[in-house]
Amino acid sequence: MNRRTYLFLGVAALLAANAVAMLFTDEVQWSAFDFAVAALLLGGAALAVDWVWTKIKGRRSRIIGAVAVLLVLALIWGELAVGLFGSPWAGN
Repeated sequence: MNRRTYLFLGVAALLAANAVAMLFTDEVQWSAFDFAVAALLLGGAALAVDWVWTKIKGRRSRIIGAVAVLLVLALIWGELAVGLFGSPWAGN
């Protein structure tokens, strides 16, 4: 299997972990829309990391690029989940 396959298996595992958590606790309450947004964000981040790893030469630059992508993902996820910046899209 190639790198992209592992990236998307990781995305699927993260989404599946939330689906399984919903079976065992009331603390996780995701709708179909939540799963769609999470799949879009995680899939987009996986594609961006794959692009960084393919197009950028040099190990250090690749790592910096991948970390930047993951930082942007974390900021967007945090804003949607709890409203880090207080935008109209903030969660509650």
